Amino acid sequence: MTTWKSTKFRGVRYREHPTRKHGIQSDKYFSIRYQRDGKRVEEGLGWASEMDPKDKKHWTAEKAALMLADLKAAAKGIEDGPTRLAEKRAIVQAEKEAVEAEKKRIEIESITFGQFFEKTYLPISETGKKLETTRKEKEHFHNWIQPIIGSAPLKDVKPFQIEKIKKNVLDAGKSPRTLEYILATIRQTWNLARRDGYVHDEAPTKNVKIPRIDNRRQRFLSPDEARALLDHLEIRDMMVYRMALVSLFAGLRAGEIFGLKWGHIDLDRGIIHVVDPKGVKNRVAYMPAKLMEMFGQMTQGSHDDLIFKCKDAKTGKEGKQIENTPRAFFAALKDLGFNAGVSDPRRRVCFHTLRHTFASWHVASGTDLYTVKELLGHSVMAMTERYAHLGVNAMQSATRNIEGFIEQSGKAEKEISRMAVQSRPATKP
Repeated sequence: MTTWKSTKFRGVRYREHPTRKHGIQSDKYFSIRYQRDGKRVEEGLGWASEMDPKDKKHWTAEKAALMLADLKAAAKGIEDGPTRLAEKRAIVQAEKEAVEAEKKRIEIESITFGQFFEKTYLPISETGKKLETTRKEKEHFHNWIQPIIGSAPLKDVKPFQIEKIKKNVLDAGKSPRTLEYILATIRQTWNLARRDGYVHDEAPTKNVKIPRIDNRRQRFLSPDEARALLDHLEIRDMMVYRMALVSLFAGLRAGEIFGLKWGHIDLDRGIIHVVDPKGVKNRVAYMPAKLMEMFGQMTQGSHDDLIFKCKDAKTGKEGKQIENTPRAFFAALKDLGFNAGVSDPRRRVCFHTLRHTFASWHVASGTDLYTVKELLGHSVMAMTERYAHLGVNAMQSATRNIEGFIEQSGKAEKEISRMAVQSRPATKP
């Protein structure tokens, strides 16, 4: 049973904690009692060991009496303020929340683009994107974004600053495609900040125009060039030779080849399961006899073992996934002189040229564009249409068919006219 004890102050009483001490005395819990609207009201204040959050002082009988006096004075209209402790506490709480909200607002508004990119955006990006993608985003930030808006508060980033970034990128001789990737890094960072309530406006990249040029690769290998490259790689580096075969004869991207595991190879059906490709949607690639023979001659690992792998730079152990095109491939290109005197990146040979060659050969030999689209794993037809001009044989054949149709139509019309004339009745003189 709780025992309340009176104090020398009218309307103030306390009860003692059964075990806890405050100093040498038992800890005391104070409460006040008063009349309000004809009813007796009692409200607890707190323990002597606790402090009032407003003035940071411990509760005492004297402090409780002052609190009671303030409430009574407000009730009589002598002073402005709450007439009940609950109201007073609500006001204190509201003031505290207002202070916290203002503090948070100032904190949010002072966060710079660089701080948000490194502390919030990057950790999220690193868990949901490929290693190479986040590496490029870091490169975009440190080389181009940070010097202009890295130290600017997020809320103060404006389109004119993005225009400065654009100018710097293009003045440095970088392609519009590179600029597009850099602006995408800014836009994705901004959109995450907007999702989390740091900004509310549209991304400042929205109305920044990117120069449009046709930067699609135009170079593909002739059969003789492909044969020379493969012969050279077979002598120089067998693993890179096999990777080149997969790209040239199955159309896989470099990243898709780097991630190939033995469980993805189905020799019985002659297919390769391309898992988690660039276009997100999984697909299958079909192996000609040369690829099936190659995989059949290799020592197969377990289902989850990588087919092509390199040594870990830190541990020196074999088994690490390849991240970039091996240097042996570029050395072979140099030896063969494929890129000698070629500065236009669209005309230079790289590992992706093998996939481009795969598609180009298909179209040139008459494979329709929709089939090529499916073989390449393109998400939209527009990506495949770059190869349309290579289907010369098909287009020439179609043109000849049209020409023949017109000729036949003309002959038919003449024959119909002749028969019509012959069938007319003779006119009388």
